[in-house]
Amino acid sequence: MANTNELKRISSQVRRDIIRMVTSAGSGHPGGSMSSADFLTALFFDVMKHDPASWTRDGKGQDMFFLSAGHLSPVYYSLLARSGYFDISELGTFRQLGSRLQGHPCVDKGLPGIFQASGSLGQGLSAAAGAALGKKLDGDSNRVYVLLGDGECEEGQIWEAAMFCAHHKIDNLVAITDWNRQQIDGRVENVAGLVNLKGKWEAFGWEVLECDGHDFAEILDAYAKAGKLCGKGKPVMILMKTEMGKGVDFMEGTHKWHGKATDPEQCEKALSQLEETLGDY
Repeated sequence: MANTNELKRISSQVRRDIIRMVTSAGSGHPGGSMSSADFLTALFFDVMKHDPASWTRDGKGQDMFFLSAGHLSPVYYSLLARSGYFDISELGTFRQLGSRLQGHPCVDKGLPGIFQASGSLGQGLSAAAGAALGKKLDGDSNRVYVLLGDGECEEGQIWEAAMFCAHHKIDNLVAITDWNRQQIDGRVENVAGLVNLKGKWEAFGWEVLECDGHDFAEILDAYAKAGKLCGKGKPVMILMKTEMGKGVDFMEGTHKWHGKATDPEQCEKALSQLEETLGDY
């Protein structure tokens, strides 16, 4: 198991990867990728039971992760590469024509670690629910994790899937919401007004935990609590309270970096605030 200092070091490198990838491509979605870097680093490097060497798309015998908010592909690709699913040098091909690292994850190019194509918001929870139910039917004791965006939770299909999971007692599923309160058009509360997000999930029959998504001690504690709740008849939601653009002062707390790439000068300024810990690709 990784300790909190090790996780901080990894997440710093992941943020460097994100900034360099979107700058090189001239496009991408750095804001939410940065806000979710800490809790996803903890998930991939401490919590999930997964092995790149024996990975198969059916997910048998391993935990599975689904990225419902597919535009957060930069953080996903960095974590997969840093976990050993493919060489980190491939991160330099992000969003290039013919690359396996498309702007939104796809499965037709055979990139290891990708279970489901994503990008059309609202669909990932349904896919994760199916995978988790399949594991229960197969007697596979492993878990399924899925990441949603808080803006994505304006999608009706999210709540259809939420009802399905509760009704069928899919209690090997842990969903995570990157609760940074920002979406492409502004603050979530001003666009559709999610209001009491915790109360909504509880009303739909889920166990709900809240956590500071940038405090590794809290993050690991939340994952541990979620693990203890699994197998008790209800799906679990962890609401990770985060800051969009976390880690770079001029990017934090604003929706303006939801889908905007840093230019070379901004890239250098951002990288000066992020420690290189594992070596850049």
